[in-house]
Amino acid sequence: MDHRERVTLTGAQETLLATLYGRALDARSRRPVLGDDQAVDAVRRIDYDFRRTGMTATTAAGVALRARQLDEWLRQFLAAHSSATVLHLACGLDTRAHRVARPATVRWVDVDFPEVIALRERLLPTPDGDYTQLAASVTEEGWLERVPADRPTVAVFEGLTMYLRPEDGRRLIERITGRFPSGELLFDVYGTAGIRMQKLVPTLRRTGARLYWGVDDPRMIEGWHDGLVCTDALRSVDMPGVDRLPMAGRAQLWVVARIPGLRDVGKILRFRF
Repeated sequence: MDHRERVTLTGAQETLLATLYGRALDARSRRPVLGDDQAVDAVRRIDYDFRRTGMTATTAAGVALRARQLDEWLRQFLAAHSSATVLHLACGLDTRAHRVARPATVRWVDVDFPEVIALRERLLPTPDGDYTQLAASVTEEGWLERVPADRPTVAVFEGLTMYLRPEDGRRLIERITGRFPSGELLFDVYGTAGIRMQKLVPTLRRTGARLYWGVDDPRMIEGWHDGLVCTDALRSVDMPGVDRLPMAGRAQLWVVARIPGLRDVGKILRFRF
């Protein structure tokens, strides 16, 4: 019998299994958005009841669309900066370091809690190139000093901000923009309406995870560092590829996009500094 990895994560860390499963469901669908076959392999090797995630074909496609957009922005940054540092924060079991091709001159750093990094080492192959994993909470002060500040830096953090306290989110952005000479921040946020409706999300109910930080106006973040500018703010309902959602999902989005309180429930943001 094949050995399967028993996973005992709880709370916000357990939610990484939902996004992993979403990418796997997308890869197994008839019309994959992301086509993350390594996610399929990782799910197969994990001893966990993925029904706990509440992930459906529609929410899986949404996860894949979000990841694809962040990947695309990251590729654009690396095309313009062939020698750069990538900070992939709260990386979970994401295979972005495998999905995004890059020159050997790019330094890639995956950061997450020690137990998550240990799980990555057991489940995922080590990417090629200049690649490092740092075992730390992204809100800790020390880990960032271990990353050289010698080149343009792009920080990608997906499915992270809403789990942070607002003061921790601000401090993280201030530390990154204050340390590196220039770069971009690529991340997603919930609006305050999304934070208020968190009890409707099956993954949160079943894991006991809590959401704290909602962002309604991305321009508020611009004041946290001189020269920090929001260059893109894509609503989740307007993301490229929403036509790839199952029919039921497209119908849901059509309704949500027409309700003022809900159309800003989620955004994907790109900042330049």
